[in-house]
This record gives sequence, C-alpha cells and structure tokens, in this order.
Amino acid sequence: MAQNSFTQHCRQEAETTALAQKLAFSLSHVFQADQSAHLNISLEGDLGAGKTTFARHLIQALGYEGRVKSPTYTLCEPYSIQINSSDSHLASITAHHFDLYRMRDPLEWQEAGFAEHFDEPGFCLVEWPAKAEGTLPAFDIEIHLIAGDDDNARMITLKANSGQGIAVMEKMRAQ
Repeated sequence: MAQNSFTQHCRQEAETTALAQKLAFSLSHVFQADQSAHLNISLEGDLGAGKTTFARHLIQALGYEGRVKSPTYTLCEPYSIQINSSDSHLASITAHHFDLYRMRDPLEWQEAGFAEHFDEPGFCLVEWPAKAEGTLPAFDIEIHLIAGDDDNARMITLKANSGQGIAVMEKMRAQ
C-alpha cells in the first residue's frame, strides 16, 4: 500500500544533503521514464529552516554543476539539467526555483508571467507558496522543514499529493 508521507530528522547538513540526493534519485526516474514529465514541489518552513539549502542540494544532485543561488530578489532561477533516460538519450529538463518571500500580493505572481513554467518538462520548486495565495497549480510534493535547536538540525517531512508524487515517495522508500 502506498504511503504519501516521509519524515526524517536531519541532525547535520550532511543528512539534509543525503535526503535531497535521495529525492533527486527518485525524481530522476520520473524524468528517465517520461522526458515530458512535470512536477510541482513546495518548500515550506520558517525563515532559516533550510529551504534554499535543500533546494541547492536537490538541484545539484540531479546533475546541475553550476552555482545554485537563492532567487529571493529575482523570484525565479532556472537551471537546465540533463538526465540520462532509459533509452540512452539525455532528458533535458528545467528546474525552476522560486522564492516568493518578498511578494506582497498574489497578483505579483500572476503579473510576473511565471505560470508557463508549470507546464515545461522538469519541475517547479516553490519556496513560500502561501504568498501566492491559491494562484499556484497543485503541488505533487510538499516539503516541510522545521529548524532544530542546532543550526544544522532539521525535521523534514515530504508529503505526496498526486499519483506522480506517490510514485516518487515509493521510489524513495525502495532505496
């Protein structure tokens, strides 16, 4: 039977990195099987909970070799990623990393014209999705981060909200 959530207590950044890598491995299987696949992933948590750090480790674990920076001022940073597919071809996807923290009104999201990215092959990773108040598409996976007492400690919960999200969770459990 499929379970739609997964929680891990990460005591240090290396454990957070390992969890992001595990998610990346599972996501890569989605894109290997279907090069046109798209997933929406939310990153939720208070300031300093580690959302951008998790995003950086996830994007790099999928094969992006450049610098992954916070999109706090740009709202969106796109990352082109090549993933080997099952038929020995490369799947070209884009990870769109959004940070909506500085938005004051959901209309800013709509006016920015980012909605088209939610249909492109790859995934959209959205920090502070509540700032767009119901104007975003549904999320396949929600990632909730809660900072611990130690600077590097986090409680991270991943929750699947779609069939595709559940498939990713099942792949993670099988690792």
